[in-house]
Amino acid sequence: MEKHVIAVKTVEEKNDLSTGIVYRRRIATCQNVIPEILRKVSVLQVSEIYLEEESWLNAQERNMVLKTHCLTWTKFASLSEESVFRKSLENPNWTEFIQKGRISITGAGLLNCVLEAFAQAFLNQGVKKGIKIMETLLQEQYGCPFS
Repeated sequence: MEKHVIAVKTVEEKNDLSTGIVYRRRIATCQNVIPEILRKVSVLQVSEIYLEEESWLNAQERNMVLKTHCLTWTKFASLSEESVFRKSLENPNWTEFIQKGRISITGAGLLNCVLEAFAQAFLNQGVKKGIKIMETLLQEQYGCPFS
């Protein structure tokens, strides 16, 4: 549901019958969204970026953990994100959403700060899009408006 995602391939899936936890590892192919002006750096001149996503779904406990990191530019950049969806302690009918992200860019000289700022802005937009996508999925599944 994200416009920059070109393809997603599940490369591993395990269902632990003793715990009920479903583990999935997927590789996403995404469009390179780095602005053209920053692509003057040769290493950034790629059309696609690859991300690895791991997820652990525990339907019995009503929680899911997603961990994503960038497979492209691993020599120069570390981008990772962790999202947790879990049953709220306040109200069992609510879902808590917790998200953390880490960005570290090295080896780009003066562009390190510019690239980190762009990555941070992009991840912040991604958080908002992710919430909107989850609300849409829940609305389609359960027919309830979320605002």
